[in-house]
Amino acid sequence: MLLDRQTLAGITEGRITVVLRRWRRPRVRSGGSLTTAIGVLAIETVEPISEAEIDDEQAKAAGFASRDAALASLAGREGELCRIRLHLAGPDPRLALREMAELSDDEATALTGQLARLDARRSWTGATLALIAAHPGRRAPELAALLGLETRAFKQDVRKLKALGLTENLEVGYRLSPRGQALLSRLAAG
Repeated sequence: MLLDRQTLAGITEGRITVVLRRWRRPRVRSGGSLTTAIGVLAIETVEPISEAEIDDEQAKAAGFASRDAALASLAGREGELCRIRLHLAGPDPRLALREMAELSDDEATALTGQLARLDARRSWTGATLALIAAHPGRRAPELAALLGLETRAFKQDVRKLKALGLTENLEVGYRLSPRGQALLSRLAAG
């Protein structure tokens, strides 16, 4: 489930406690969590609702000025209407990982194994890390084109590397984290 910056800011401030979505199939589950740019969100409940259940109070809890504004944002979308109750549960665990500028032999071995599993179907992790290192701050579509990938597929790959604490999002583009730089140095050293 993708959340825009305005929604994430509202969750951080405690103003937004509900997200309204139309889904063909749910993207999150009650009791689950979602790692976002602001930290880990706890998904309290995911429940199907009808439009009639959305009132001004529900709309405001979802960050809208009114019921009409909430319904307008959902108009034209297919799927079942769901109300997701959530709250900020803690910091993003990837932040601490990213700052690890030195890797022990065990950490490097574990990361190399994780990259090998990601490369099982197609080899892409090394090339992606090297490309981001060579072009920090470059737009994703440009980087994707250099690898012969569609932008969406490239971004999915980068999210996998980000989950390992190897990359960081910039206002535009990406860069390697200190952990990513340390791993890339080890990989280059052989």
